[in-house]
Amino acid sequence: MLNENQWSQLLQGFIEEGRDLIKQAEEYLLLLDDTPHDEEAINGLFRAMHTLKGSAGLFSLTPITHFTHHLESLLMEVRDGLRTLSPAAISVMLRCLDEIASMVELIDVSNGTLDVDDAHQAQLLAALAEHGGQVPAVGASAEPAAESGAPREGNWHISLRFHADLLRNGFDLASFVRYLSRLGEIRFLEVIDDALPELAELDPESCHLGLEIDLQTQASKAEIEEVFEFILDFCTLRILPPDSALSDYLALIQALPETDERVGQILVASGLLTEHELAESLSAQAHVADGAPKQALGELLVESGRVAPQVVDAALAKQQSSRERKASESSQIRVAANKLDELINLVGELVISAAGAQLHAQAQGNAICIESTQVVNQHVEQIREAALKLRMIEIGDTFNRFHRVVRDVSQKLGKDIHLDIHGADTELDKSVIDKLADPLTHLVRNAIDHGIEPAEERAAAGKPAQGNLRLNAYHESGMIVIEISDDGHGLNTERIREKAIARGVIEEQSNLDEHAIHMLIFAAGFSTADAVSDLSGRGVGMDVVRSAIDALRGSVEIDSTRGVGCTFRIRLPLTLAIIDGFLVNLGEEFFVVPLDMVTECLELDDVQLAGCKYGYLNLRGKPLPCIDLGAHFELPASNSKRRNIVVVNFGRQQAGLVVDNLHGELQTVIKPLGLLFQHLQGISGSTILGSGQIALILDIASLFRQLQQNVDSNPGELRSTKPHQDSLGS
Repeated sequence: MLNENQWSQLLQGFIEEGRDLIKQAEEYLLLLDDTPHDEEAINGLFRAMHTLKGSAGLFSLTPITHFTHHLESLLMEVRDGLRTLSPAAISVMLRCLDEIASMVELIDVSNGTLDVDDAHQAQLLAALAEHGGQVPAVGASAEPAAESGAPREGNWHISLRFHADLLRNGFDLASFVRYLSRLGEIRFLEVIDDALPELAELDPESCHLGLEIDLQTQASKAEIEEVFEFILDFCTLRILPPDSALSDYLALIQALPETDERVGQILVASGLLTEHELAESLSAQAHVADGAPKQALGELLVESGRVAPQVVDAALAKQQSSRERKASESSQIRVAANKLDELINLVGELVISAAGAQLHAQAQGNAICIESTQVVNQHVEQIREAALKLRMIEIGDTFNRFHRVVRDVSQKLGKDIHLDIHGADTELDKSVIDKLADPLTHLVRNAIDHGIEPAEERAAAGKPAQGNLRLNAYHESGMIVIEISDDGHGLNTERIREKAIARGVIEEQSNLDEHAIHMLIFAAGFSTADAVSDLSGRGVGMDVVRSAIDALRGSVEIDSTRGVGCTFRIRLPLTLAIIDGFLVNLGEEFFVVPLDMVTECLELDDVQLAGCKYGYLNLRGKPLPCIDLGAHFELPASNSKRRNIVVVNFGRQQAGLVVDNLHGELQTVIKPLGLLFQHLQGISGSTILGSGQIALILDIASLFRQLQQNVDSNPGELRSTKPHQDSLGS
């Protein structure tokens, strides 16, 4: 018997499995929305629902079992060709998946109980019955219906794979075979034992067998299925009628679960080849002339006319995919996210300790110790990079969620919109991706609602009726860039300016360029919508986007062309845990600049920017806006006779940070600021130096905004001079 802790762990495992299955089912449904007759998607969707139903039954989660049973029954008819899924049916099934997801999240892990809203489920099931797919018209697609119901003479092919829990639930395999023989004559029966483990690992209560049966009978498909009615939740059953089409056998080959079965065995199990024919072909393959190349079995079977070339291709594909899947499964393990976070924290402490040891070695002047600490630091850096890669995941899973968002929102607004995804294999830290979903959702919904016009307006503008929304991700200068683009009408600069003046965001006499006006949409409470709806108009969506991106130490830019479209470009650091930094100081205070933003360092004269917090310098003929960090943070006046400028880039912009001394590169472990200091502008976090001293990490995005605001509002304070051209580093 399982104790309470073990049972809770198993139930938590079911919850995680249920989330994955629901996600898979949603992806298959959205695929069927574009290609309704995709057999792989139909079979995958059915398997997901069947597995979820069976797993829920093991934990006596009756509400989930009963609800998924209705979806499974509908999908069985779709799989057998009795129905096709209409867009309305897919919409209802997506809502049903949302309900199943809610039920999975409501499971009480401590006692395995589940409370559901029966009235809401009844409404969904009623809608499912009303829109439960379309019956195919009479013609070529009507034949499977006849095969399923009408009695026919001939050999039915039955493929059975029993689940491991079959025996534990008191069922006997032989009894079903004996009962099956009452319907007709079993002409062929093969036991599939590929999944049988070694004797030492064999559990006598677990079933590892499968059956391939040829049954000659006049019974209908429904009557054959009734034989196995009591174990449908504990087996995978496939029934092919007599004279089935080649495509049906191809589908069966692809669906067989064996992972290391030879091509010949697959063909025999599929009913397309006899054991005698296989033996003859293998014998012919073995007896070849000395020195002659050995002919592939598939080629021999095709040349002898025993099977069609398409069947051999399908079997070979099955064999290859099985091997690849087995290799993939054996090379991957699932690790809890909190364990990875703990590893990253320990690596961060190791980085700090290694830096401290190197400082002490340098202070002692011991050459051997200095060399040893340098080697240790090199290994620590390699460990850091390897640990961070463990948390890097592809952004494609996040992007794929928006297929559902685009479908639901575009249908609600009566628009036809296609989602185009690029760069799905771009990797990003999981902690960043988890916090990125909300801002991306706001931007996607905003593009659909505000950006892309209705079909009538697009036609009048000479555009195709279907709008295009594009998600793209790529790496650039040590950061990840995410673009959300649409081919709509673009931002209305005049309207944004009018709304900003009306809401008091800017003064009427303000002289802002087009880019600055576009950025006003991120102001708190700002909205250009005339009416409030469930999609927009409350003035919180874009403000949430800006806040979320700032919290990730990122930035957002807007490129908009009136009548052509709009692109929101988000730049983010690859990780939030450990970064390469550039250490500087102002008097007794130390600051860290993210190294990937540093372009170069320059020496500054005493007379330049004297008495000014903000200003411009002439850098090789181009104006460089600068900010004196000491004056900006109101630090005590510096006694340093030599000051420096750290030139940083942020997107397409550059600025200079005036500091006292430059200390070079270092690995920076980011420590979050406490709640008391969350309001600080220009500071994104802190770190501990090897000496034990605290250094603050500069928020370059925030400093850029403050610099722009102050330069625009105080043009009279600016000074424009020319710095020394002696570059100290780049």
